[in-house]
Amino acid sequence: MTFHAPLVIDIAGLALTKQDRRRLKHPLVGGLILFARNWQDRAQLTALCHDIKKIRADLLICVDHEGGRVQRFKTDGFTHLPPMRALGDMWMAQPKANRHAGPMDATNAATACGYVLGAELRACGVDLSFTPVLDLDYGGSSVIGDRAFARDPRVVALLAKSLMHGLLQSGMANCGKHFPGHGFVTADSHTAVPVDKRSLKAILADDAAPYRWLSSVTRSVMPAHVIYPKVDARPAGFSHTWLNGILRGQLGFGGAIFSDDLSMAGARVMDGQPVGYTQAALAALTAGCDMVLLCNQSLASSEGGGGAIDELIDGLTEAQVKGDWQPSEASELRRRALLPLSRAVDWDALMVQPAYMHALDWIA
Repeated sequence: MTFHAPLVIDIAGLALTKQDRRRLKHPLVGGLILFARNWQDRAQLTALCHDIKKIRADLLICVDHEGGRVQRFKTDGFTHLPPMRALGDMWMAQPKANRHAGPMDATNAATACGYVLGAELRACGVDLSFTPVLDLDYGGSSVIGDRAFARDPRVVALLAKSLMHGLLQSGMANCGKHFPGHGFVTADSHTAVPVDKRSLKAILADDAAPYRWLSSVTRSVMPAHVIYPKVDARPAGFSHTWLNGILRGQLGFGGAIFSDDLSMAGARVMDGQPVGYTQAALAALTAGCDMVLLCNQSLASSEGGGGAIDELIDGLTEAQVKGDWQPSEASELRRRALLPLSRAVDWDALMVQPAYMHALDWIA
């Protein structure tokens, strides 16, 4: 039987419960995503990650930790990273205006951000952060906003590549999001189903351009829960056309594809009809996702109920037994390729490492 662990789930608290351990042992679960509620301090986070790896060393421990307003761990020594727009602003600034200014300083600062971000997370046991954001800043999206580097896709691509270089120096992979672009629409896919009515030609020339330019260095991609009706009636994360035809076929991407959170409103409607978690997961996997995320559902089930997480595990198990879904060896290899290959530098050693201290100087 082909082994494939496509589910990335969450936990409710600061330590693993009996339910968490049972779920993480399931062969269909391949990862865990952490949130601010799973953070107390570095010692607690490190112990939690250690306990997760004791269950299964191949579990991928993930977090949304970009900088700015999307940074889960902010205290007990973690560096407050700037929003990515600050790097775009540095790119555009005149050398006399700031200590660090201009394109070359901005790319160096982006590498420093990537290194500090990855090294601090890895020192506590986290494997992967879902970063960088490759969306363009059109000025109208509240959910993207200053998470984007800039409006110009060339600036976005070069700053993102520099940040990816810093992540690589720390031993961490990267995840470009939200393919093919979430910045043009104003609606928030957490609470609505955004629709982008532009043509494929327009999207490929602008929003999706960084994915083509970075196809050889991007290790994973997260598609947007946005519908582009001139290309497909389904959101990009559930579209074979977008994921296999365009991302893999036309743009040449060979890394892993994560679905965005299946509990978001943008993932709960397909072909005009509401869908459940299992149906959404099957649609994403069939379309070309290697892994699917279901976030913030452990809270409802932490008191003992089965919850949406167990519903999804059971639903995907049943689909496999019935032949409605087939595990993918290629997908599993792409998942495992995101696990760090090098040993992490521990926190105390990191704090006095010359490369780390130099990077901090560029972030300040």
